[in-house]
Amino acid sequence: MGRITKAHGLKGGIKLELYTDDPDRRFTPGATFTLQVPDDSPWSGKTLELDELRWYNGHPVAFFAGIDDRTGAESLARIILWVEQDADAETGEDDAWYDHQLVGLKVLRDGVEVGTVARVDHMPAQDLLAIDTPSSGEVLVPFVSAIVPAVDIAAGTVTVTPPAGLFEDPEDTSRPETITPPTDEA
Repeated sequence: MGRITKAHGLKGGIKLELYTDDPDRRFTPGATFTLQVPDDSPWSGKTLELDELRWYNGHPVAFFAGIDDRTGAESLARIILWVEQDADAETGEDDAWYDHQLVGLKVLRDGVEVGTVARVDHMPAQDLLAIDTPSSGEVLVPFVSAIVPAVDIAAGTVTVTPPAGLFEDPEDTSRPETITPPTDEA
């Protein structure tokens, strides 16, 4: 859901880097987060309960139960926040899916299976589906409707219509073609 970046102020505020597109739904008072930390961290195996999320100059600042001063907030720096979620929950949008719903789906091209979704890479411009293929290894496919026109979670498939060359090996262009000029035979 997010990553704690650093303390904010003296009263336990913590700046966040959000990994959700719906912070108003995820970061509500009482929301409980599991912490991703090293095993030797004093926060290992613990959770945090959100008291409040405020916005300062366009940046989210969280206040958690039991974190009342800057020292407590600083002890949380760089911790990743996770939330338990029902694996079958819907996103609430017709054309949006959670990563775990896509990973493992068969990828079909012209009705023929060409691979399996290995992961989803979230990039600034667009998301990419990492497809494991038996012939080309890993292929990164832009997750846009022009190239991925259909996702059928119930059937376990993703349909792709990639441009030529995306799944094929490129032709060997290391040697330029030799062109023989015409000769004048008089």
